[in-house]
Amino acid sequence: MGKFIMPSLGSQMIEVFEDEIITELVANEGEVIPVGSVMAIINGEGETENAKVKLSEAPKDKMKETRGDKKQKVITKESVTPHKEAVPLHRVKASPLARRVAEDLNVDLSKVNGSGAGGTIHRNDVETFAQQQTSNEPFDKEVEMAEHLSKAEGKSMRQSIAAAMSRSNKEIPHYYLETDIDMKAALEWLSAENENRSVNERLLTSMLLIKAVANALTKVPELNGFWTDEAMHIEEGIHIGFAISLRQGGLVIPAILNADLKSLDEVRSDFIDMVTRTREGHLRSREISSATITVTSLGERGAQKVYGVIYPPQVALIGFGKITDRAQAIDGSIGIRPTLSVVLAGDHRATDEHTGSQFLEKLNYQLQHPQDL
Repeated sequence: MGKFIMPSLGSQMIEVFEDEIITELVANEGEVIPVGSVMAIINGEGETENAKVKLSEAPKDKMKETRGDKKQKVITKESVTPHKEAVPLHRVKASPLARRVAEDLNVDLSKVNGSGAGGTIHRNDVETFAQQQTSNEPFDKEVEMAEHLSKAEGKSMRQSIAAAMSRSNKEIPHYYLETDIDMKAALEWLSAENENRSVNERLLTSMLLIKAVANALTKVPELNGFWTDEAMHIEEGIHIGFAISLRQGGLVIPAILNADLKSLDEVRSDFIDMVTRTREGHLRSREISSATITVTSLGERGAQKVYGVIYPPQVALIGFGKITDRAQAIDGSIGIRPTLSVVLAGDHRATDEHTGSQFLEKLNYQLQHPQDL
């Protein structure tokens, strides 16, 4: 009595939970049987002799009245749910990158089907699984946000933002570092790249900046994470939050997840999708709560410099100003170059100016070698 595990049928282990007695095993161990075939007969209340049924007389229904009004269950392959044995993570065949992405996205690798040789799991398999799981999530948060944005006035939105920023100013000891980056190489590469693309596939400067920030953070990860419980917690996943202004007023900061692992085209696709769904009010909770650092850019209509306020519990914010033509010393002479002012706001509890300077140096390198992005 108790739990009964039927011997392997084909490649499946079928688990049955019954506090009754097996009176007959119809299928043999190792035998492959069609769906709907009788596997075993379980008799209720301990009647063994009276419950034996010949295979030719086995009832097709799951329940059948037998002698003495005793109920008899016939177990078929379709009447039970296959039980998938959990596979230890160290035995799952997956690439190192797939394991890292799975950890960042909180995906159980034992549930992912691998597309590689011998069932090896690759990064795309993990991301596809995560997207499917996300698409099946309830949209309570999304609906709530859409309703809020449709009803809220700009004043109430700005009041919420003001409250958050007030808390930031009170709790976070900010430091600011500023640098000017020559954007000639980046803009020329961007222009040449877009010549080979359709209008709908062109890259924007903001996409280039997001990718450059993500790559720079792999070299200086101390700025990527959260200040909680009076300590800095560096996050492995680099999730770049970027500020999007709403038509009715206010800002929302969704995140491009694992931006360092994505190509520029993947960043571009996520960026466009995120902007569209943000302004429609269709964001999921993970997308608005996972940012490990924030980027804000005022674009061509903005100010030359942006001194941002860190969004707690993050420990850094990067402000990009307007690209303007400015005089620079170039090989011993003065030249006019498109120049971008970058201001890093850092949390002095988590990092210092030395770390911030290292990050700005790596960011500059990324933008001077855009072909490597």
